[in-house]
Amino acid sequence: MELKRLYTLPKVLLVLLLILTGCNDNDDANNATDDKYYYYPTDEASITAAQIGDGKGTLDPRGITIANDKLYVCSGNVLEIFDAKTLKHLKSVTAFSKGATNIDFTNLSSVCVDNKRIYLGSVDSRLFVLDETTNLGISTVGNGQWWNTFVHVFGVAVKDGLVFVKEKNTTIKVFETSQITETSKWDLAPIAKLNTLNGYDEFYSLQVDGGNLVVAGRNAKAYLYYDIASIRANAAASLTTPIDPVTKPFPDAKPLAVSINSDWAITSENVGAVNFLRFYPKEEFLNKTYAARINANDIMGENPFGTILGIAQLEDRIFVADNTNKKIRLLRLKKAAISEQK
Repeated sequence: MELKRLYTLPKVLLVLLLILTGCNDNDDANNATDDKYYYYPTDEASITAAQIGDGKGTLDPRGITIANDKLYVCSGNVLEIFDAKTLKHLKSVTAFSKGATNIDFTNLSSVCVDNKRIYLGSVDSRLFVLDETTNLGISTVGNGQWWNTFVHVFGVAVKDGLVFVKEKNTTIKVFETSQITETSKWDLAPIAKLNTLNGYDEFYSLQVDGGNLVVAGRNAKAYLYYDIASIRANAAASLTTPIDPVTKPFPDAKPLAVSINSDWAITSENVGAVNFLRFYPKEEFLNKTYAARINANDIMGENPFGTILGIAQLEDRIFVADNTNKKIRLLRLKKAAISEQK
């Protein structure tokens, strides 16, 4: 499927940039200039229900992730898989299938891929683990009863041998990937527990980066940081007293999603009735200095963002799961140089 360009830079902005970067009457080649940069996101394409099957179904995007050029989207009771480069729909996975066992997916909340496994969270108190290549089942954690293993599942992240599962209320349960095998039982015991301070039954976004688990703590109005080394060192004690995060709360913003690459921490945040996509320099963000370089609630006055429940990145492409508008929006971050005469 060819990418359809949805947006071009408005003429007004182009004129403004030309004015700011225009030549001085004194065109002396020796004149020094001071280059500054202006960053702005652009709408490049979108994925909607029309691109799935006969186009008559629905798309209810929640958690998303990208691995090996494939985009995985939790959409209601289905895991939708797309080619992340062409946006072509590849497959709809509707059930956990392993031998004679088939469990229909319901109320999927979150997804991540690690070490050739897909980890798929369900609000209906299960974590499904699938083979990335075949999409067949490896194992399940939880049996679908909220009083066993998980009190629902609202977020999942996996990295460096650890599985983090956000359940209802204020608990993140931590498992080791080695606990989950072809023959493991569904009622695994966590090795550690983390405290999210606040929370109830909301979708959560989690990512591991810089030696920390970073959680978009919507209810705590803060990003929650948990040191991975500390989790390992204090795992046993945390089963009695869950580990508290390091936080720096906002006065009003509610973080909904977070995705971190080599340069940026890209987040979605809700302030009142407005939903923002924000770009923080990565190192500043990990050091809890929140000076966003971009605060966008739309794309240059058009197409306002709804509630963004997931963010994923591939090269210079940014995928956002806009749950309100029932689409995956594909954005690119552009940079314009502004040269000023000294």
